Amino acid sequence: MKTGLIFDLDGTLLDTLQDLCDSTNHALRAFGYPQRTLEEVRRSVGNGAGKLIERVVPPGADPAPVLAAFQAHYPTHCQIHTAPYPGIREALEALGRTYPLAIVSNKPDEAVKALCGALFPGIYALGERADCPRKPAPDMVRKALAAIGADRGVYIGDSEVDVETAKNAQMPCLSVLWGFRDREELEAAGARYYCKKGEDLPEAIGQILDSYGQ
Repeated sequence: MKTGLIFDLDGTLLDTLQDLCDSTNHALRAFGYPQRTLEEVRRSVGNGAGKLIERVVPPGADPAPVLAAFQAHYPTHCQIHTAPYPGIREALEALGRTYPLAIVSNKPDEAVKALCGALFPGIYALGERADCPRKPAPDMVRKALAAIGADRGVYIGDSEVDVETAKNAQMPCLSVLWGFRDREELEAAGARYYCKKGEDLPEAIGQILDSYGQ
């Protein structure tokens, strides 16, 4: 059986928070709504653009036009401040020599493909699309596994959504500690395995695979 590695994107491979915050506030400004801080946006991401906007608009406001403004702005402004976390490029290069890799994200598919094509060329990437339920449903993970020719995998992410996604996909989850959630939140979500630094990913993934006999 072939083992694949499935990575979340925002907060796991890429620090996307400033660009997400800027596009969120661009959309809010268009309707005269209050701006949100970086911390407020950080706590609102993880379940896709629709949920992000629902969480940041004022109570009682219709999120639909704000979401449309966000979706029009973000794809062309998603690479201004966004960059890989330290050690990520090197870790992916090392892991890719042994395992097939894929990236799945609740970010819109257009933005996911633009970012991954520029920053992680050659790695299969899938974002939110109408024909595939978003995480924590397991569909995106299963689709990615099939695309890279893997029968099983390890899921790597930074949030409670990722812990639940891995559980639903029936695979172990490695929770990274440099992303959008802290360890206490991840522990409360049921996380079991952790990684503190990007350069430690190969070792941490190897330990999980050893424990599962893969």
